[in-house]
Amino acid sequence: MSTDAPRLRPPHHRVDRRAIRWWTTRSLAVTVGLTAPLVVPAVIWEAPRIWFLVAAGVVGGIGLLITFLMPQWRYRVHRWEVTDTAVYTSSGWIWQEWRVAPMSRIQTVDTARGPLQRMFGLSSITVTTASAAGPIEIAGLDHAQATEVAERLTETTQATPGDAT
Repeated sequence: MSTDAPRLRPPHHRVDRRAIRWWTTRSLAVTVGLTAPLVVPAVIWEAPRIWFLVAAGVVGGIGLLITFLMPQWRYRVHRWEVTDTAVYTSSGWIWQEWRVAPMSRIQTVDTARGPLQRMFGLSSITVTTASAAGPIEIAGLDHAQATEVAERLTETTQATPGDAT
């Protein structure tokens, strides 16, 4: 085994701090989307009103708890790094995962910017590899930084010998 082969280790870089607001907004939208259908029948129907209000309170309470805790925790855990030999990521907020993808295994590099990401000036990079574990995603990067990282990955993988299989 080569001494310069990529090893599983914690990556160095955090995602952009604006990712906290992006994750909070997404979670709040889901919470409102799940709670509103329970509140509407409580307003319309007299008899089962209490049950809908209880359900809305439980769903809304859990949703708000997740909305305010999850983004902070994810920001502390989500890390990434690109070296000349590999891409390293750390992600997850309940189930945490560290991954390393050697440059020779990278098949495609994609960037994505959904409407909320554009609102916060963020992008995501997806690195598809020849792995059964699936692609690696680095979510919550500054858009300009994501573009630079995607360009660097593309250049490095083109210059790296191997067939990405």
